Amino acid sequence: MNYRKLGNTDITVSEISLGCEHLQGKDYNTVKTVIDTALDVGINFLDVFMSEPHVRTNIGKALAGRREKVVIQGHVGACWVNGQYKVSRDIDECVTAFEDLLTRLQTDYIDIGFIHFVDKETDWDSLPDSAMMRYVLSLKEKGIIRAVGMSSHDPVTAKKAVESGLIDVLMFSLNPAYDLVPKEQDMIALFDEVLAGKTQDYSALTLENARAELYRTCEERGVAITVMKALAMGTLLSAERSPLGVAMTAAQCIHYALTRPAVAAVMVGLQTVEEVRAAAAYYDLAEEERDPTAVLGGLGMFNASGLCMYCNHCLPCPQKIDIAAVNKYLDLVELDKRPADSVGAHYSALTATAADCTQCGICETRCPFHVAVRERMKHANDLFGK
Repeated sequence: MNYRKLGNTDITVSEISLGCEHLQGKDYNTVKTVIDTALDVGINFLDVFMSEPHVRTNIGKALAGRREKVVIQGHVGACWVNGQYKVSRDIDECVTAFEDLLTRLQTDYIDIGFIHFVDKETDWDSLPDSAMMRYVLSLKEKGIIRAVGMSSHDPVTAKKAVESGLIDVLMFSLNPAYDLVPKEQDMIALFDEVLAGKTQDYSALTLENARAELYRTCEERGVAITVMKALAMGTLLSAERSPLGVAMTAAQCIHYALTRPAVAAVMVGLQTVEEVRAAAAYYDLAEEERDPTAVLGGLGMFNASGLCMYCNHCLPCPQKIDIAAVNKYLDLVELDKRPADSVGAHYSALTATAADCTQCGICETRCPFHVAVRERMKHANDLFGK
């Protein structure tokens, strides 16, 4: 395992790190085994954004007696309200959720306290003078957090935050599908051309300007980037599901992210011992096996706008629908060509299904990937029924 300094902080983290989101819903023994294996292979950096109580408790129990061996990203604003994950700016909810995180992780400090999910310029503009920012800065002054972070999917918003001097670490969605295509490109037309087998000259495709400016700004100011969505929730690993139209390997995705400016660590979502070991095997590969250039060169690429990344930032749903789960089951049928009957059994076991959707559209206002959630709920209901 290789390690990098986290920007201007005095914190050192493993290049390949553990995104814990997929541990939610797992039993304690699974959580402990995954964390044990992660530490065994040299991973020392964990992201815990999940607000669900049981996963927090399981992680804390698994880390008991060895808290000092890990660096933890914990999020302020990721709350559990009425039995659902909620992105909140209500200071009382945020304080309660952060104190709950400390208690359940059995710790009195979090290494990087992240202001959670800031994806619009207006979101950031209201933060510097907010009760949320005052709370986070007070945590740093008291030593309860060692550094201030922020998570975002939007390069323009993230750049404003970095330039403010208020944050030390940025958690950002980064992979070649997001990076390499200008926003003005007609992605649907481009994809249609690729599927039709038309030859195109993509040699001029370069890093999208806003993202390039963000990475340079982070590098210049010593603000570390910790990467989320490096595999685009696994879609980059499948030619049928990939926003690139071709399959990459996990090692190629990791290598791409680690070679971007200011990147300190790639948070890979791992949920089994085998996945942890496979991620760590990155270091056993020859350079040419890691290098994504051969895959990316000359390909028609489009971004992930409109594709569900199963991140659940669309929640809470007034009807308590697990929107990510519905989308995942829909994708299993449409993209992975699984039989609808077999997938439908899992879908029907959901507490609330797409049939419960009232088409209120609140979820769409929160989605960082501009997914047409209401349309997909209708489609899922037509496919699976009630």
